[in-house]
Amino acid sequence: MGGAALRCSSQIIHEKGSAQVAIYKATSYQSDLVDIIKRGVNDFPQLQIKDKTVLLKPNLVEYFDSHKVNTNPAMVAAAADAFRSLGAREVIVAEGPGHRRDTEILLEQSGLDYVIKSSKLKFVDLNLDDTAKIKLPFNQTLLHQMYFPKTVLGADVVVSMPKLKTHHWVGVTLSLKNMFGTVPSVIYGWPKNVLHWHGIESSVVDINTALKPSFAIIDGIEGMEGNGPLAGDTVKSNVIIMGTNLTAVDATATRLMGLRPEKVTYLTMMAETGQPLSEKNIQQIGETLSSCRQSFKVLSKFSELKSSYSLFS
Repeated sequence: MGGAALRCSSQIIHEKGSAQVAIYKATSYQSDLVDIIKRGVNDFPQLQIKDKTVLLKPNLVEYFDSHKVNTNPAMVAAAADAFRSLGAREVIVAEGPGHRRDTEILLEQSGLDYVIKSSKLKFVDLNLDDTAKIKLPFNQTLLHQMYFPKTVLGADVVVSMPKLKTHHWVGVTLSLKNMFGTVPSVIYGWPKNVLHWHGIESSVVDINTALKPSFAIIDGIEGMEGNGPLAGDTVKSNVIIMGTNLTAVDATATRLMGLRPEKVTYLTMMAETGQPLSEKNIQQIGETLSSCRQSFKVLSKFSELKSSYSLFS
Protein backbone atom coordinates (compact mmCIF):
# COMPACT_ATOMS: atom_id res chain seq x y z
CA MET A 1 0.00 0.00 0.00
CA GLY A 2 1.47 3.34 -0.99
CA GLY A 3 1.98 6.25 1.33
CA ALA A 4 -0.43 8.61 -0.43
CA ALA A 5 -3.36 6.23 -0.03
CA LEU A 6 -3.07 6.39 3.72
CA ARG A 7 -2.08 10.01 4.14
CA CYS A 8 -5.32 11.46 2.77
CA SER A 9 -8.59 9.65 3.49
CA SER A 10 -12.04 11.19 3.22
CA GLN A 11 -13.95 8.19 1.85
CA ILE A 12 -15.74 5.49 3.85
CA ILE A 13 -13.21 3.13 5.38
CA HIS A 14 -13.71 -0.64 5.35
CA GLU A 15 -11.25 -1.86 7.96
CA LYS A 16 -10.32 -5.52 8.22
CA GLY A 17 -9.88 -7.94 11.08
CA SER A 18 -11.32 -8.19 14.57
CA ALA A 19 -10.00 -8.08 18.11
CA GLN A 20 -10.93 -8.41 21.76
CA VAL A 21 -10.51 -5.62 24.29
CA ALA A 22 -10.85 -6.05 28.05
CA ILE A 23 -12.15 -3.41 30.45
CA TYR A 24 -11.76 -3.89 34.19
CA LYS A 25 -12.97 -1.79 37.08
CA ALA A 26 -10.31 -0.43 39.46
CA THR A 27 -11.54 2.09 41.98
CA SER A 28 -8.12 3.33 43.09
CA TYR A 29 -4.39 2.72 42.85
CA GLN A 30 -4.72 0.82 46.12
CA SER A 31 -6.87 -1.82 44.37
CA ASP A 32 -5.39 -5.26 43.73
CA LEU A 33 -3.79 -4.12 40.48
CA VAL A 34 -1.56 -7.19 40.19
CA ASP A 35 -4.59 -9.47 40.14
CA ILE A 36 -6.42 -7.27 37.63
CA ILE A 37 -3.46 -7.18 35.25
CA LYS A 38 -2.90 -10.94 35.58
CA ARG A 39 -6.57 -11.53 34.75
CA GLY A 40 -6.21 -9.28 31.75
CA VAL A 41 -3.11 -11.03 30.45
CA ASN A 42 -4.73 -14.43 30.96
CA ASP A 43 -7.71 -13.29 28.89
CA PHE A 44 -5.34 -13.11 25.91
CA PRO A 45 -3.73 -16.58 25.68
CA GLN A 46 -1.98 -15.62 22.45
CA LEU A 47 0.26 -13.40 24.60
CA GLN A 48 3.09 -15.72 25.61
CA ILE A 49 4.94 -14.54 28.74
CA LYS A 50 6.82 -17.50 30.17
CA ASP A 51 10.61 -17.17 29.74
CA LYS A 52 10.15 -13.96 27.72
CA THR A 53 11.73 -10.52 28.11
CA VAL A 54 8.92 -8.06 28.79
CA LEU A 55 9.43 -4.32 28.24
CA LEU A 56 7.04 -1.94 30.00
CA LYS A 57 6.74 1.42 28.28
CA PRO A 58 4.86 3.84 30.60
CA ASN A 59 3.93 7.41 29.75
CA LEU A 60 6.53 9.56 31.54
CA VAL A 61 6.34 12.90 29.82
CA GLU A 62 6.61 15.66 32.44
CA TYR A 63 5.92 16.29 36.11
CA PHE A 64 3.62 18.86 37.73
CA ASP A 65 2.30 18.87 41.28
CA SER A 66 -1.08 20.11 40.03
CA HIS A 67 -1.56 17.81 37.00
CA LYS A 68 -1.43 14.02 36.99
CA VAL A 69 0.10 13.53 33.56
CA ASN A 70 2.05 10.27 33.87
CA THR A 71 1.18 6.59 34.14
CA ASN A 72 0.86 6.06 37.88
CA PRO A 73 3.94 4.27 39.30
CA ALA A 74 1.61 1.82 41.07
CA MET A 75 0.51 0.57 37.65
CA VAL A 76 4.11 -0.06 36.61
CA ALA A 77 4.88 -1.88 39.85
CA ALA A 78 1.78 -4.03 39.48
CA ALA A 79 2.51 -4.86 35.85
CA ALA A 80 6.07 -5.89 36.74
CA ASP A 81 4.83 -8.13 39.54
CA ALA A 82 2.13 -9.61 37.30
CA PHE A 83 4.47 -10.46 34.43
CA ARG A 84 7.08 -11.88 36.79
CA SER A 85 4.49 -14.11 38.45
CA LEU A 86 3.42 -15.30 34.99
CA GLY A 87 6.96 -16.51 34.30
CA ALA A 88 8.67 -13.64 32.50
CA ARG A 89 12.44 -14.12 32.34
CA GLU A 90 13.05 -10.38 32.74
CA VAL A 91 10.95 -7.23 33.06
CA ILE A 92 12.44 -3.95 31.85
CA VAL A 93 10.99 -0.45 32.23
CA ALA A 94 11.92 1.86 29.37
CA GLU A 95 10.96 5.36 28.28
CA GLY A 96 12.32 8.25 26.24
CA PRO A 97 10.73 11.44 27.62
CA GLY A 98 10.11 14.01 24.95
CA HIS A 99 10.25 17.17 27.06
CA ARG A 100 12.91 16.66 29.73
CA ARG A 101 16.51 15.97 28.80
CA ASP A 102 17.29 14.91 32.38
CA THR A 103 15.35 11.67 32.70
CA GLU A 104 16.76 10.89 36.16
CA ILE A 105 15.16 13.99 37.70
CA LEU A 106 11.84 13.15 36.05
CA LEU A 107 12.01 9.59 37.39
CA GLU A 108 12.57 10.91 40.92
CA GLN A 109 9.86 13.56 40.74
CA SER A 110 7.27 11.16 39.35
CA GLY A 111 7.91 8.43 41.91
CA LEU A 112 8.78 5.89 39.23
CA ASP A 113 12.38 5.78 40.46
CA TYR A 114 11.21 4.39 43.81
CA VAL A 115 9.26 1.62 42.05
CA ILE A 116 12.21 0.71 39.84
CA LYS A 117 14.60 0.48 42.77
CA SER A 118 12.27 -1.22 45.24
CA SER A 119 11.15 -3.77 42.64
CA LYS A 120 14.74 -4.26 41.40
CA LEU A 121 13.79 -3.43 37.83
CA LYS A 122 16.14 -2.42 35.05
CA PHE A 123 15.39 1.01 33.55
CA VAL A 124 16.56 2.07 30.08
CA ASP A 125 16.49 5.67 28.87
CA LEU A 126 15.38 5.14 25.28
CA ASN A 127 16.56 8.59 24.28
CA LEU A 128 20.16 7.43 24.79
CA ASP A 129 20.00 3.72 23.97
CA ASP A 130 21.94 2.12 21.11
CA THR A 131 19.82 2.07 17.96
CA ALA A 132 19.19 0.09 14.81
CA LYS A 133 17.65 1.20 11.53
CA ILE A 134 14.25 -0.27 10.57
CA LYS A 135 12.42 0.03 7.24
CA LEU A 136 8.96 1.60 7.55
CA PRO A 137 6.23 -0.72 6.17
CA PHE A 138 3.80 2.10 5.27
CA ASN A 139 6.20 5.09 5.12
CA GLN A 140 3.63 7.72 6.09
CA THR A 141 6.34 10.14 7.26
CA LEU A 142 8.23 9.70 3.96
CA LEU A 143 11.32 8.98 6.06
CA HIS A 144 11.50 5.45 4.57
CA GLN A 145 13.32 4.17 7.65
CA MET A 146 13.68 5.10 11.31
CA TYR A 147 16.11 4.43 14.12
CA PHE A 148 14.72 2.59 17.14
CA PRO A 149 16.34 1.60 20.46
CA LYS A 150 17.87 -1.86 20.49
CA THR A 151 16.34 -2.51 23.91
CA VAL A 152 12.86 -2.21 22.39
CA LEU A 153 13.78 -4.23 19.32
CA GLY A 154 15.29 -6.96 21.49
CA ALA A 155 12.30 -7.39 23.81
CA ASP A 156 9.99 -10.36 23.24
CA VAL A 157 6.91 -8.56 24.57
CA VAL A 158 6.53 -4.77 24.35
CA VAL A 159 3.75 -3.38 26.56
CA SER A 160 2.47 0.15 26.00
CA MET A 161 1.25 1.59 29.32
CA PRO A 162 -0.27 5.02 28.67
CA LYS A 163 -2.59 7.18 30.72
CA LEU A 164 -6.15 7.83 29.48
CA LYS A 165 -5.83 11.40 28.18
CA THR A 166 -7.00 13.91 25.63
CA HIS A 167 -4.37 15.63 23.50
CA HIS A 168 -4.23 19.21 22.27
CA TRP A 169 -2.75 18.28 18.87
CA VAL A 170 -4.24 14.89 17.92
CA GLY A 171 -7.39 14.59 20.05
CA VAL A 172 -6.47 11.65 22.28
CA THR A 173 -3.22 10.08 23.45
CA LEU A 174 -3.44 6.40 24.31
CA SER A 175 -1.41 3.24 23.64
CA LEU A 176 -0.45 4.03 20.02
CA LYS A 177 0.59 7.63 20.69
CA ASN A 178 2.46 6.45 23.81
CA MET A 179 4.90 4.61 21.53
CA PHE A 180 6.24 8.03 20.46
CA GLY A 181 8.43 7.73 23.55
CA THR A 182 10.36 4.85 21.99
CA VAL A 183 11.89 7.18 19.42
CA PRO A 184 15.35 8.33 20.55
CA SER A 185 15.58 12.08 21.08
CA VAL A 186 19.35 11.91 20.65
CA ILE A 187 18.57 11.38 16.95
CA TYR A 188 15.15 13.01 16.50
CA GLY A 189 15.40 15.93 18.92
CA TRP A 190 13.41 17.22 21.89
CA PRO A 191 10.43 16.97 21.80
CA LYS A 192 10.96 14.50 18.91
CA ASN A 193 11.02 17.51 16.58
CA VAL A 194 11.77 15.65 13.35
CA LEU A 195 8.63 13.55 13.78
CA HIS A 196 6.51 16.61 14.48
CA TRP A 197 7.75 18.15 11.24
CA HIS A 198 6.86 14.97 9.34
CA GLY A 199 3.41 14.78 10.94
CA ILE A 200 2.41 13.40 14.34
CA GLU A 201 -0.35 11.20 12.92
CA SER A 202 1.93 9.78 10.22
CA SER A 203 4.65 9.19 12.82
CA VAL A 204 2.24 7.27 15.07
CA VAL A 205 1.39 4.96 12.16
CA ASP A 206 5.00 4.43 11.15
CA ILE A 207 6.23 3.77 14.68
CA ASN A 208 3.53 1.23 15.48
CA THR A 209 3.54 -0.61 12.17
CA ALA A 210 7.32 -0.91 12.41
CA LEU A 211 7.54 -1.99 16.07
CA LYS A 212 4.27 -3.95 16.35
CA PRO A 213 3.90 -3.65 20.16
CA SER A 214 2.46 -6.76 21.81
CA PHE A 215 0.05 -5.50 24.46
CA ALA A 216 -1.56 -2.39 25.90
CA ILE A 217 -2.47 -1.62 29.50
CA ILE A 218 -4.18 1.78 29.75
CA ASP A 219 -4.16 3.49 33.14
CA GLY A 220 -7.69 4.86 33.24
CA ILE A 221 -8.06 4.91 37.01
CA GLU A 222 -7.35 8.62 36.74
CA GLY A 223 -7.54 10.11 33.27
CA MET A 224 -7.15 13.62 31.89
CA GLU A 225 -9.66 15.71 29.93
CA GLY A 226 -9.55 19.09 28.23
CA ASN A 227 -6.14 20.57 27.50
CA GLY A 228 -4.17 17.31 27.66
CA PRO A 229 -1.65 15.78 27.64
CA LEU A 230 -0.05 18.14 30.16
CA ALA A 231 -2.47 20.82 31.37
CA GLY A 232 -5.87 19.10 31.45
CA ASP A 233 -8.09 18.24 34.40
CA THR A 234 -8.10 14.92 36.23
CA VAL A 235 -11.04 12.59 35.62
CA LYS A 236 -11.75 9.60 37.87
CA SER A 237 -12.51 6.91 35.30
CA ASN A 238 -11.80 3.88 37.52
CA VAL A 239 -10.89 1.52 34.69
CA ILE A 240 -7.96 -0.39 33.24
CA ILE A 241 -8.19 -1.24 29.54
CA MET A 242 -6.12 -4.05 28.01
CA GLY A 243 -5.64 -5.90 24.76
CA THR A 244 -3.20 -7.25 22.18
CA ASN A 245 -4.43 -5.02 19.33
CA LEU A 246 -3.50 -1.44 20.16
CA THR A 247 -5.80 0.14 17.57
CA ALA A 248 -8.78 -1.75 18.98
CA VAL A 249 -7.73 -0.87 22.55
CA ASP A 250 -7.48 2.81 21.67
CA ALA A 251 -10.81 2.76 19.83
CA THR A 252 -12.48 1.32 22.92
CA ALA A 253 -10.71 3.80 25.21
CA THR A 254 -11.81 6.68 22.97
CA ARG A 255 -15.43 5.50 23.08
CA LEU A 256 -15.17 5.13 26.84
CA MET A 257 -14.18 8.81 26.93
CA GLY A 258 -17.41 9.62 25.08
CA LEU A 259 -15.50 10.42 21.89
CA ARG A 260 -15.59 8.99 18.37
CA PRO A 261 -12.43 7.13 17.29
CA GLU A 262 -13.29 7.46 13.60
CA LYS A 263 -12.67 11.20 14.00
CA VAL A 264 -9.12 10.63 15.31
CA THR A 265 -6.90 10.84 12.23
CA TYR A 266 -4.19 8.39 13.26
CA LEU A 267 -6.81 5.81 14.26
CA THR A 268 -8.46 5.97 10.83
CA MET A 269 -5.00 5.68 9.28
CA MET A 270 -4.36 2.55 11.35
CA ALA A 271 -7.72 1.18 10.18
CA GLU A 272 -6.54 1.66 6.61
CA THR A 273 -3.59 -0.62 7.39
CA GLY A 274 -6.14 -3.32 8.27
CA GLN A 275 -6.63 -2.74 12.01
CA PRO A 276 -10.12 -3.02 13.60
CA LEU A 277 -11.73 0.22 14.68
CA SER A 278 -15.52 -0.05 14.40
CA GLU A 279 -17.52 -1.47 17.31
CA LYS A 280 -18.79 -4.38 15.24
CA ASN A 281 -15.22 -5.65 14.86
CA ILE A 282 -14.23 -5.30 18.53
CA GLN A 283 -15.47 -7.77 21.13
CA GLN A 284 -15.58 -6.25 24.60
CA ILE A 285 -14.81 -8.54 27.52
CA GLY A 286 -14.83 -7.76 31.22
CA GLU A 287 -16.96 -4.69 31.91
CA THR A 288 -19.31 -3.42 29.22
CA LEU A 289 -18.39 -0.22 27.44
CA SER A 290 -21.77 1.31 28.22
CA SER A 291 -21.31 0.81 31.97
CA CYS A 292 -17.98 2.69 31.96
CA ARG A 293 -18.60 5.41 29.37
CA GLN A 294 -17.99 9.02 30.39
CA SER A 295 -17.99 12.39 28.64
CA PHE A 296 -14.46 13.79 28.54
CA LYS A 297 -14.10 17.46 27.73
CA VAL A 298 -12.04 18.33 24.65
CA LEU A 299 -10.69 21.56 23.24
CA SER A 300 -13.13 23.34 20.92
CA LYS A 301 -11.11 22.46 17.81
CA PHE A 302 -11.83 18.77 18.56
CA SER A 303 -15.58 19.22 19.08
CA GLU A 304 -16.22 16.94 16.09
CA LEU A 305 -14.95 14.01 18.18
CA LYS A 306 -18.31 14.21 19.95
CA SER A 307 -20.42 14.24 16.77
CA SER A 308 -22.47 11.30 15.51
CA TYR A 309 -21.22 11.00 11.92
CA SER A 310 -19.30 7.78 11.19
CA LEU A 311 -16.77 7.07 8.46
CA PHE A 312 -17.34 3.35 8.88
CA SER A 313 -19.86 1.16 7.13
